[in-house]
Amino acid sequence: METQQKHLNIFLLVLSPLAAGAVIWAIAGISWESLNSGVLAIAGLTVFSSCFLRIQLPRVNIHFTISDALIILAILLYGGEVALLIAVIETTFASLNIRRQGLPLKTKTIFVNVTIAAVGVFVANGAVKLIFISTQPTLKSGDLPGFIWLLFVMAISLFAVNSIGVAIFSAIKSARPVWQVWSENVVDAMVMYLSGGIMAGLLVKALEQLNISMFAAVVGFFGIMFLTFRRFVEDVKKSVEKAKEAERQRAEDAEKHVGELKHYIGELEHSGEEIKRSHDRFRHAAYHDALTGLPNRNYFIDTLRELLHKGRESSEYDFAVLIIDLKNFKTINDSLGHTLGDQLIKNVANRLRNVVRNNDMAARFGGDKFGVILKDLSLGDEPTIFAERINKRIAEPYTLDGRHVFTDAKIGIAYGNSDYTEAENILRDADIAMYYAKDNLDDCVIFDRNMHVRAVTRLQLETDLRFAIERDEFELYYQPIVGLKNADLLGFEALVRWNHPTRGLVPPNDFIPICENTGLVVPMTVKILRSACTQVAKWQNSVQSKHSLSVAVNLSGKHFAHHDLVDQIREVLNTSGIDPLSLKLELTESAVMENAEAAILMLKQIKETGVQISIDDFGTGYSSLSYLHRFPIDLLKIDRSFVSAMETNVENTEIVRTVVALAKSLNLKVVAEGIETLHQFHQLRILGCDYGQGYLFSKPLPVADIEMMILNDNAQWRDLLPSRPQVMIPENPSLHLHIVNSKVM
Repeated sequence: METQQKHLNIFLLVLSPLAAGAVIWAIAGISWESLNSGVLAIAGLTVFSSCFLRIQLPRVNIHFTISDALIILAILLYGGEVALLIAVIETTFASLNIRRQGLPLKTKTIFVNVTIAAVGVFVANGAVKLIFISTQPTLKSGDLPGFIWLLFVMAISLFAVNSIGVAIFSAIKSARPVWQVWSENVVDAMVMYLSGGIMAGLLVKALEQLNISMFAAVVGFFGIMFLTFRRFVEDVKKSVEKAKEAERQRAEDAEKHVGELKHYIGELEHSGEEIKRSHDRFRHAAYHDALTGLPNRNYFIDTLRELLHKGRESSEYDFAVLIIDLKNFKTINDSLGHTLGDQLIKNVANRLRNVVRNNDMAARFGGDKFGVILKDLSLGDEPTIFAERINKRIAEPYTLDGRHVFTDAKIGIAYGNSDYTEAENILRDADIAMYYAKDNLDDCVIFDRNMHVRAVTRLQLETDLRFAIERDEFELYYQPIVGLKNADLLGFEALVRWNHPTRGLVPPNDFIPICENTGLVVPMTVKILRSACTQVAKWQNSVQSKHSLSVAVNLSGKHFAHHDLVDQIREVLNTSGIDPLSLKLELTESAVMENAEAAILMLKQIKETGVQISIDDFGTGYSSLSYLHRFPIDLLKIDRSFVSAMETNVENTEIVRTVVALAKSLNLKVVAEGIETLHQFHQLRILGCDYGQGYLFSKPLPVADIEMMILNDNAQWRDLLPSRPQVMIPENPSLHLHIVNSKVM
């Protein structure tokens, strides 16, 4: 509405000076002696016809009147100045007469009509002077074509100005396009103006020649107009009667249906109440979690938006956001079933509901993730104190269907501050802090900007990793595996390195965990397997060696559980041509012990391909003896942490002795990793360890350096062997395998 008023004011601001200038021009150009009886007669006739002989043509949105013909006649006979003043007077009286008849015609509309009429006559007179210089020569010359063109120019000029002005005014009031208003409501008026021009021309010729026939024609034309008007009035009366009859019939029908309408109204009111109740239910469902009844993520975010808006207005951000994630919920859900998992979620929700204050909010985002908003904080450490209280409350035992179940929570905290413009951002940062707590085994972590930088860096690494697999940016380094008895080269462990195009060599610890979490470890390991097997097969075929070289490749826990693993191993063996016995797949204790029964089935399928299987980092976890002897494995690999401590820690030496003895009892070979000193090398030989690898022999090397090593036949390692037989360390008769909860440690 304000925009329409603004446009209307602009239109009047443009139109008013033009009209005022035109009127001033007319008054200044009139010779008062020229205002004779003829001028007064035409002026009176124009006003009369405009007020009382206005005929609206049926089904056409125009009024037919001879006032336009009389205006054109005034231009022809007395000039544009006289005609302009007559047009202003005629339009004013006609508009006032319309309002007197009861039509809602505002003063502003009357003013617009008068100004448009003044500008129209001014433009028409200007067009005539521009083209014909004056009307008198054309009238006196008797040139009929010229006379017709003169009438046409005046009629079209009047039509153009009046129709465009009216269209613009109506378009502003109705908020419709000007062209649409002009084409629908105004263009038909062209007939009126052309007819007026014809009538004016006939009147001029009749006055000039006093031609009775022409005068009769003009009178006849007016007679036809009158008859048309009378017939039109009769048609209108008939239409009004029909409309009244139809209205009476509708009234009678309406009375018949009053009772039905009352009934329908009652039904509608009842339906409205039901709709309102349904709306309330739907709104509650849209903003609350169906399982726990707590507010959901949408409600949580809306509340955060309000708090951020309030903080920006008051410059006080006295709230904090906590994201809570339950530990091991998936294991509970999978082992006890979803029904008991849902019960656990309900119990956690009830404890949260009882812990938070009335003005705070606890919400569930889905799964095992919850959120809390702490408001009106007065102390900076309130969120951490609250987080500790939540942790203690959640860690208390739950009784589900007669079972005692335990869980605890990891909590991330983000404080509200002016840096946050969006609610989603503070929620994101609290989430980052929560995952940081999970990764670092902390119960509660407060967000700082460095965490966000690390998260963005991690995301970028994930993106780069996907391209790295496609672009073959991974390179394999090989670390020799040596037989400790004779210091012979027996094989290699393939270790992946990432040659990042901008960051250079990226350490495995920086990208292997990301590959694990994103699932990229599967396609990456397949590429590593194929490359390592192809390379070792090439070395086997090109280098004469008394030992068949083997290669060890690490398998992640996620890849070990992949359903296509066995097919992938067979495909690699077939394409590379390597002897299956030359390939050793290394798995960590945690990977095989996560689901021991399923691991046994998978290990048996892998063994059917002919490859060897090694348990990596043995001794760092807990392996059940009841499962260990059932695993179809070939080697145990002692973790470097035990090997490095053998020189200073007798207990670690005994652990290594125990692992070697256990392996021998299970007919397994033993590989020690992380051998860095000659003393460790001799100790492991004496303990009966079969193989070893470490910086004493070689660090991981690229392919070219390994090929040089193979050609040199590793003579330098034989120098590590003792020059005389060594006395074996007697076994401690009091040493036994230490069993803790049916686990070997």
